[in-house]
Amino acid sequence: MNFEEFELPNGIRCIFQSRNSEIIHIGLMINAGARDESMEQDGLAHFIEHALFKGTKKRKSYQILNRLEAVGAELNAYTTKEETCVYVSCLEADVSRSLDLIKDIVFDSVFPAKELEKEKSVIIEEIQSYQDTPFEIVFDDFESHLFVNHSLANNILGSKESVSALKRSDIIEFQEKHYFTNQMVISVVGGTSLKKVKKQIEKYFSEIPRKVGEINRIEPKEIPSFKERLKLNTNQAHIVIGCRAYPAMHDDRTSLILLNNILGGPTMNNRLSLSLREKRALAYHTESHYSPYTDSGSLSIYVGADAKNIDKSIQLVRKELDLFRTKKLSDQQVNIAKKQIKGQIALGQESGSSVMLGLGKSLLLYNKIDTLKEVFESIDKITGEDLMQTANELFEPSKLSELIYY
Repeated sequence: MNFEEFELPNGIRCIFQSRNSEIIHIGLMINAGARDESMEQDGLAHFIEHALFKGTKKRKSYQILNRLEAVGAELNAYTTKEETCVYVSCLEADVSRSLDLIKDIVFDSVFPAKELEKEKSVIIEEIQSYQDTPFEIVFDDFESHLFVNHSLANNILGSKESVSALKRSDIIEFQEKHYFTNQMVISVVGGTSLKKVKKQIEKYFSEIPRKVGEINRIEPKEIPSFKERLKLNTNQAHIVIGCRAYPAMHDDRTSLILLNNILGGPTMNNRLSLSLREKRALAYHTESHYSPYTDSGSLSIYVGADAKNIDKSIQLVRKELDLFRTKKLSDQQVNIAKKQIKGQIALGQESGSSVMLGLGKSLLLYNKIDTLKEVFESIDKITGEDLMQTANELFEPSKLSELIYY
């Protein structure tokens, strides 16, 4: 994982990795997301993501869309709880065109009122489509309960009511408060040279005025665990069990990542899949997710099962969690788990776009990049005792919450 870093005079940090590929992946990441909205403006950061494509000082909306699609490149964006990203995949010949467009829409958008009103309708359709998918809703609603009365509870899409009420002035104010150049990273991965990339980035982004600031975030307060069941008359019960988890900078974060992978990672041999699907045929879909944030985190365990099997499924999930707390994994089990996750991480390096986003996010959040060797070394240090300690800190039964839609 060879990469080069440099910083523009205005504070925008840049990272580049060369690889043998015809495709170049470029992303501009901003340290601002849904949690940085006020509670009354949920959906604002995501609305801005859409609004960036609606017109700039020199381009109409259709010109923005056509600028890269005309050469077969892909332009997209996303919003999370803590970041906003605009990214492009293109040929080397179109890197200059891509950087120019990213700069234009992020820094020179004019947010025409007529286009904003049209885009509200598009987002409301997106919200309605999302509301027809209980599998997605249950995760977001679980976090809304987990971080109640805090901006981390904000749904990234917002609601029909909150989106309808947003104004152009809200966008301008949010960008003024959160779009700082020292809170931005440009990440580039692909078949070109550092010299070319640096020259092109400097051409388009050095002229951006320096604007330095800090993202001030309030840590969520502790809340008691909860258990809630809501009847939605779905064909399947959607069960989430989980808890608050370690923040992004926590010393035991790697231990939790490994523990989560053993429990419900993206494999058929994880503990949940073996117990609920393979052994008992109670569920088709099981998974576990760890989401670290700046000052907190969440662990969400999901099971999709027949409504008649809700209690049995919960009992089995809790049994697996108790086993992590009470029975230390053997050295052999730990070593097998380490090999598995290292293989998954290595395979993930095959995707240029994933590497580009990963490098950018790591520099944005941690202000450093760990090499693959360093990542593997941190995994190798984990012991069975470490995993057991992590399990006892997080999986104590009274700390676990439940949300069930059926």
